[in-house]
Amino acid sequence: MRYLLVPLGSSGDVHPFLGIAAALRDRGRDVTVAVNGWFEPVVRRLGLNYVEIGTAEEFRRALDDPLLWHPKHGLRYVIEQGIVPAIRPIYQLISERYIPGETVVVAAGIALGARIAADKLGVPVVTVQLQPLSIFTAHEHPVYPNMNIPRWWPSSFKRAFFRFGHRYVVDPIVGREVNALRRELDLPPARRILLDWWQSPTGILGLYPDWFGPPQPDRPDRLRLTGFPLFDEAGVCEIDPELGDFLDQGDPPIVFTFGSAMKHAHILFQESVRACESIGRRGILLTKFPEQIPKSLPRSIRRFDYAPLSELLPRASLIVHHGGIGTSAQALAAGIPQLVAPFTHDQPDNAARLERLGVARTIPALLYRSENASREIGHILSSAKIAERAREIAKRIDKKQSLEQACKAIEEFGEANP
Repeated sequence: MRYLLVPLGSSGDVHPFLGIAAALRDRGRDVTVAVNGWFEPVVRRLGLNYVEIGTAEEFRRALDDPLLWHPKHGLRYVIEQGIVPAIRPIYQLISERYIPGETVVVAAGIALGARIAADKLGVPVVTVQLQPLSIFTAHEHPVYPNMNIPRWWPSSFKRAFFRFGHRYVVDPIVGREVNALRRELDLPPARRILLDWWQSPTGILGLYPDWFGPPQPDRPDRLRLTGFPLFDEAGVCEIDPELGDFLDQGDPPIVFTFGSAMKHAHILFQESVRACESIGRRGILLTKFPEQIPKSLPRSIRRFDYAPLSELLPRASLIVHHGGIGTSAQALAAGIPQLVAPFTHDQPDNAARLERLGVARTIPALLYRSENASREIGHILSSAKIAERAREIAKRIDKKQSLEQACKAIEEFGEANP
């Protein structure tokens, strides 16, 4: 059987696919990764077959636009600039490579061209969802950016509200291109596209554990939760040798990172530096975009382009981050406390889940300033309860087992739907 993996998004969205791709390859499977050219180097370093979907320059242009992270407009931007342009190229790629009975496609939920290929060509497509927010439920109380849903609403009211919103707000944005292609392929129009249609009838893989996103009564029957895969380029990326020297020179530092795709966090980094100075703590700023960093840093704070969090966080005292699912998972696995400053997308919901687990506190990104950051950092670092809870949660995470379960689920979905 051949497996074509189609991730879409930033590093936090792509890394889980790469971990699964490498694991499938190690199980003797024929694996190809179709992804934006920005990620070609790491795919090549892993020794995986690579196909380009979108250029690195297109990815770079998207990073330059601050709307990507806007609490109100971020979702529309991602749909219009990321999801919609990829629909036809992904469908075309799959149609060219699909061999009936020999090919299984493993695709991000937002890779909608794969979902169309499932309907038109009968391709067995496994939909991958990285976070609980992507599995709609009227029973849980999800946290959406720029939207406060009353907890007292009954399930029937929530269900009607979201169906109305998707029909009249979301579907008109994404449905234009989806249904234009479906018309060309003699397929009926899709409805409630990002509510339930995007979930493949073959199978849905949730790459998080049930204690992070407990399955709800209205979950799809074909949903399989397999845990965090936790791939982060450990062993295949170059690490600045000065990072190890800095870690050896003093107490475990606080790590600050606001997303691999973030180029507009200069205020957050500036306030983070001030917070570290005010409480006398060492800090590490992680970003590949140095223009976000204050020009002059104290000796106790250093910036580095990148470091695998699985190697860095066990030597840190705390991580301050944006709430991306990849960073959240790595922090949980490392067993260290977290301070989350969510912007948009799934980040507020992930932050709320971390708080409910007792391992994190939250400051909305727009309100993140040195005064409240230093206060929250001080509270977290002095809390034996939070530290103990973080260590307890870490014991639940088994990267090897999660990857094995993900691979088995993909294989079983594919074999059941040849």
